[in-house]
Amino acid sequence: MGRSYLALIAFLLAAPAFAQEPVGCDKFKWPLDRERTMLANPTVVASGSEVLQPLAAAMVVTLVPFADANLPKAPERAPKSTDSFAGFVRLSGLPKPGTYRITLSEGAWIDVIQDGAAVKATAFSGAMGCDGLRKSVKFELAPGPMIIELSGTTAHAIAVVVTPD
Repeated sequence: MGRSYLALIAFLLAAPAFAQEPVGCDKFKWPLDRERTMLANPTVVASGSEVLQPLAAAMVVTLVPFADANLPKAPERAPKSTDSFAGFVRLSGLPKPGTYRITLSEGAWIDVIQDGAAVKATAFSGAMGCDGLRKSVKFELAPGPMIIELSGTTAHAIAVVVTPD
């Protein structure tokens, strides 16, 4: 009885942590059906690559150990583990100003850089248990080039898509 009681207490204490992360493709704060379809057919690019058409299709960014990533700017949030992976892509430019979604197949920290400065996210949505879709973050972006940095992940590659909101 003592062990099962302790197990029950441990489960109840951990329950809020499990409850924080919604589960299922229908649990995102905004519809991501288009992005999920795009993420299913990505083009592979190496970290550090320049992508000429950022809104044309999804891309899989191959990542490297964080220490070897040579990110243009330090992440706004340092990785929790030194064994994490990171990478970045340079996008040639957005056609017009507005709110854009950066949607990922795997969990990772996203930093967006324009004109040498980090752009703060305006909204975030994430869910577990949705095959090929994990996270979507909104940014208010200017037209022109930008850099997307991915860090703090255990994934060796992440599919990414940029779409207007």
